[in-house]
Amino acid sequence: MPVRQLPEQVINRIAAGEVVERPASVVKELVENAIDAGASRIDIFTDGGGRRRIGITDDGGGMTAADLALAVERHATSKLDDEDLLQIRTLGFRGEALPSIGSVARLSITTRHKSEPHAWALSVDGGVKSDVVPAALNRGTRVEVSDLFHATPARLKFLKTDRTEAEAIREVVRRLAMARPDIAFTLAGEERAPVTWAAALPGAPGRLTRLGDILGADFRSHAIEVRSERDGVVVEGFAAAPALTRANALGQYLFVNGRPVRDKLILGAVRAAYADYLPRDRHPVVALFVTLDSREVDANVHPAKTEVRFRNAGLVRALIVHALKEGLAREGRRTAANDGGATITAFRPAVVPPAPRPSNWDWRNSPSFPVGPMAALAGAAANAFAEAGQAAFDVGAPTADARLHEQPAPSDLLDRPLGAARTQIHDTYVVAQTRDGLVIVDQHAAHERIVYERLKASLAEHGVQRQILLIPDIVELDEATVEQLLSRAEELASFGLAIESFGPGAVAVRETPSLLGKIDAAALLRDLAEHMEEWGEALPLERRLMHVAATMACHGSVRAGRRLKPEEMNALLREMEETPNSGQCNHGRPTYVELKLSDIEKLFGRR
Repeated sequence: MPVRQLPEQVINRIAAGEVVERPASVVKELVENAIDAGASRIDIFTDGGGRRRIGITDDGGGMTAADLALAVERHATSKLDDEDLLQIRTLGFRGEALPSIGSVARLSITTRHKSEPHAWALSVDGGVKSDVVPAALNRGTRVEVSDLFHATPARLKFLKTDRTEAEAIREVVRRLAMARPDIAFTLAGEERAPVTWAAALPGAPGRLTRLGDILGADFRSHAIEVRSERDGVVVEGFAAAPALTRANALGQYLFVNGRPVRDKLILGAVRAAYADYLPRDRHPVVALFVTLDSREVDANVHPAKTEVRFRNAGLVRALIVHALKEGLAREGRRTAANDGGATITAFRPAVVPPAPRPSNWDWRNSPSFPVGPMAALAGAAANAFAEAGQAAFDVGAPTADARLHEQPAPSDLLDRPLGAARTQIHDTYVVAQTRDGLVIVDQHAAHERIVYERLKASLAEHGVQRQILLIPDIVELDEATVEQLLSRAEELASFGLAIESFGPGAVAVRETPSLLGKIDAAALLRDLAEHMEEWGEALPLERRLMHVAATMACHGSVRAGRRLKPEEMNALLREMEETPNSGQCNHGRPTYVELKLSDIEKLFGRR
């Protein structure tokens, strides 16, 4: 078959296959055009999941008649001053969106530039362009797309249900609205109730307001502001405390120079920063904004512009990890349990069955019955009641003496963040009293975090101190597990755990970290072997070492079920106050629950 030049109409449809994947792609391109036009308000309307109709109206700068006629031609753009693709400061720049949309749908554009006496309109149907004609519009631009893919019916078969396509549109608008809190957005359609995000104030408070409106009140209450800057690269935004997580990474919103992206480098940096805080099957919720010189990032990597490439990727990753770790360490004692509303919902009034009552019990024999001169009056009143009437006042005999005789808590400890230890319940939970409430501490989870942070600090400063065992512990394991452990012996030795082969299917433990005290070497090695199966060679050494430290900390911590003395409980509370990130153990579980006195009063209807 000879080589031939493709017709313009076919070229546009091929290009549309890259740019217009689904209705959400159309919405993305048109809203980005409105943002680039300087709009302060953008209204989006869809019908049939965007397949039947999409309408985008903005109050931006608009276009002149000449610009409108050229805008629907391929590779025509107002967003590049020259041919330098390293100076891209706008969301769109390819000049393919409008002609691609017009080649597969019915496209209508009405626009008015401030220099024009009236608006102008133009339509494109299946790639066929009409003349520019006068029209009525106050300001800005209105774009309508109808019968999407009517010119390419085969593409309709790949669209999902209207509700699914509408949800994809909603997600696109949400991301663009997060990127630009200074712009007001309205999203309406037959599939949903209208939602409006009002323009927010500039700066971090306005950004948090917009993020809270979109991501919900839970994110707003758990949000931690993060920021890091170096060599002209700025990373800022908000990250949720480790108590707020999701089962997937869809709650991670990333923006580069105002452009929503899905970048593996940034996602990996977020995962590394939260490694010490979350279980392996949970993911954080973050909204991070990376700002840098346009020459330091390539946005021309993917036709949909959802991927970018950094000139100095290592610097960007380091700044993201630093910003997140610094913010999480600063708010290290924040947990979901510290949210009074969340704690209150966990409590439910208990329905207590009445205590069994002896058949011959008489309330006049109760300790609460009056004595002295009032006894005769009370007795006469009692005799005045019929037997059936007395039953209504029968509350049962007291089951115990509820009076508590104890020494008051030291006043200086009540003013500490975690208060003064008062008791231990179920040999697992320490109950402490603060000036304005109470705190319940999981002793194992709390001590686990303390030991873990000590291990990390010791490793960073001078290596982990070791204790040589007088008699080595011989641990019998299957041969595959033994080989796995011995292959990582050098990494384990860096944490003070010295092991060596002891024949087929056995390992000799000769040294253990002194910080852990006496431990169950067999259980520790089995847990380490299980984690190593998931490492592979791709996991960085630092992450693998932190996994070892976390496992060791778990085995070297105060176990649940151990009874603590009052001084031990108070010592644990004081160490928690001084330990970074003490709000969660290194598996992501909260270490304590705090209940304010005001919350307790709400539980009992006093507020």
